Amino acid sequence: MLSNLEQQPADALLALIKLHNADPRADKIDLGVGVYRTGQGATPVFGAIKAAEQKLVDTQESNSYLGPEGDMGFVHALMPYIFGKEDPSKDGRIEGMQAPGGTGAVRLAVALAKRSGVTRIIMGLPSWPNHAQILGDLAVELVSFSHAGTDGKVDMDALRGAIAAAQPGDAIMLHGCCHNPTGIDYSEAQWDEIAALIKAKGLLPILDLAYQGLGAGMEEDAYGVRTVLAAVPEALVAYSCDKNFGMYRDRVGAIYVMAQDAAALNRVLSNGHALARAAWSMPPDHGGAAVRLILEDAGLTAMWLDELDTMRARMRQVRARLAAAGQAGNIDLTAIGHQNGLFSVLPLSSEQILRLRSDHGIYMAGSGRVNIAGLTTGNIDKFIAALAAVSAGT
Repeated sequence: MLSNLEQQPADALLALIKLHNADPRADKIDLGVGVYRTGQGATPVFGAIKAAEQKLVDTQESNSYLGPEGDMGFVHALMPYIFGKEDPSKDGRIEGMQAPGGTGAVRLAVALAKRSGVTRIIMGLPSWPNHAQILGDLAVELVSFSHAGTDGKVDMDALRGAIAAAQPGDAIMLHGCCHNPTGIDYSEAQWDEIAALIKAKGLLPILDLAYQGLGAGMEEDAYGVRTVLAAVPEALVAYSCDKNFGMYRDRVGAIYVMAQDAAALNRVLSNGHALARAAWSMPPDHGGAAVRLILEDAGLTAMWLDELDTMRARMRQVRARLAAAGQAGNIDLTAIGHQNGLFSVLPLSSEQILRLRSDHGIYMAGSGRVNIAGLTTGNIDKFIAALAAVSAGT
């Protein structure tokens, strides 16, 4: 039976990593892998995480099962940052459960939406590739619209049109901040309009908040989620701690449900627990426990937020330098200065991306997505010059 399976294509990003690792050039640049890097090119463990992990070593007394909901202390500790400190549960209408990373949270959100009767999800493209893969694997139809135009700004007309054409029972998936892969986010005024449109059409919003704190700040990056939730009766929120706590391989995420009332909330969560039990039984505990310990300790929280501020400031500096360069050959870099998060997409052809790799040792995704954090004061001028070289005359 297993011989009936068809060969699947290799993951393009993993293949790119292998090519980069095999390149002997000392000045090669990796802009493909989606992890934060310091100005020295490292992806360090947060100091706050190390301190929390030491606390776990010293105080954790058991590794016994927690259940499909995971560490609820972790789930609740995040809520004031996501939903606001005044009333994070929205009068008992919001509750969550731990998930194995943002990927697990998105998959569970889509599975819950499907179980509730959703057959189509509206989503802007380009998007994180795994979004479409999850929808396809769960047999939920993707209804796409253009997220952004060639001018580096969001395509609000396309979004308005997609919502206007929505059918009863549709859901809509939106990036909460730091759009992956474009870095092009909605403004606060645009979020206000989006929330009103979703409410008027009766759509179920699925909000993916994977980069909170890496855009404009923890509070600012939550504006879209909070605005949509203030307008609608129910919603699903997928959350990831991969980037803002540096917990990539520990798979630390959460899914939150906002329901019309407490009775409906309990029913939704019972379905979430059942789906999680069948999929992964329960999420890994270590990373979530470390995050919980940070958020329970004022000193560690301050340390974490300071580390997050440093990350955000560095990426803003890189973006400012690229924007200041203006034109690199035929590539206009100015819009990058107004974008947010780890990523931006450059309008490069496949041939130009291959030339960057072969002639200059610069590795990026075939889509033109670049990881801004892969650039440093030591390599950014080379990158700008290489862009000019490969795009001149095109």
